Formats: sequence, structure tokens, C-alpha cells
Amino acid sequence: MARKDPRIDAYIASAPPFARPILRRLRTLVHRGCPEVVEDLKWGMPHFDYRGIFCGMAAFKAHCTFGFWNRAMNVGEKKDAMGQFGRITALDDLPPDATIVGYVKEAKRLADAGIRLGPVRKARQPLPVPPALTAALKKKSGALGRFRAMSPSQQRDYSEWIAEAKTEATRDRRIATAVDWIAQGKSRNWKYQAK
Repeated sequence: MARKDPRIDAYIASAPPFARPILRRLRTLVHRGCPEVVEDLKWGMPHFDYRGIFCGMAAFKAHCTFGFWNRAMNVGEKKDAMGQFGRITALDDLPPDATIVGYVKEAKRLADAGIRLGPVRKARQPLPVPPALTAALKKKSGALGRFRAMSPSQQRDYSEWIAEAKTEATRDRRIATAVDWIAQGKSRNWKYQAK
């Protein structure tokens, strides 16, 4: 696989003018610190892979971001944007080149040593199932069992849909529809799933 990806060139070319020099500098420094890195697009943004996802950058309307995937990296983290470096609006917002290259080399060292901590995944609090939905599911043979067999995200989709109803009439219509679909084993967004 090519180490440089023409899609990254296109991404940088289409970025806002203020972002282009920032993205070019970050790209150069990542390659300088880890020549073996391979470029890729993930989630529509430039990423660099080395023994897995290594680091990534992105451009938005008014700022850029840059960050390392491995949480074992001890880089001060700013909370005003994704990535460890916060909102980057100009080249002056970046640490010195030698500092960034040092971070890249440290990330490479950690990857080579097999020290890899992925992103922190915040557990979602379970959404309580509306009691009216549970009561309606109990009345339809097998529906409650099918609902409980669904994934948590599918259960959440139905629960949120019903809880978001603004009127009782809307809630009741949604419950009736949900019970019918659940009894058939359909997820809330079954119409939009690939066939």
C-alpha cells in the first residue's frame, strides 16, 4: 500500500485556505517522525496508520484538529476540540516542529512495544423503556421476548421514539406501530436498512 494517499492531497486542497498550511505541516511532521506511516481516510478525515490507527487530523470551517489514537501518549489535552491539541487556527497554534516529531516518535515507540490503549468509550446510561411500551408488548404474543432479544441500540431507538412524542395521541400511535414492528422482528428503522 502506498504510504501517501492522493485522497489526502485532495482533502487538503479542498480545506479552507487557513487550514491548508496547517494540514501540510502536520502531514510532513508525521512522516518525518514515522517514515513507515501509511495514510488513509477514516470517517472522511485524514488518518495515519502504523500498526493500527496512529493519529489523525481534520479541518473544519474555523479550526483544525490533530491527535493521537493511543491514550498511552502523554500529551496535554485541550478540551475545546477533538484531538490533544485543541482548536488549531494558525501555524502559530502548533507546538514547535521538534515537539510534534517527538510526539510522533513516542507514539511509534509505544506501537512498536505493543502498548496500545484505544479511545475512552463512555458507557451510555440505559434508557428506561417507557412503561406503556412494556405493557403493550406484554399484550402481543412473543413481542416482549423479541424486544428483549434486540440489541441495546435497537431497544433505545424504540424507547426514544416513544419518549419523544409530544402528545399522548402521538405516543399511543407510535406504541401501536412499535408493537406491530417488534412482533415482526423489525428494528425501528427497518425501512432504511440495506436489503
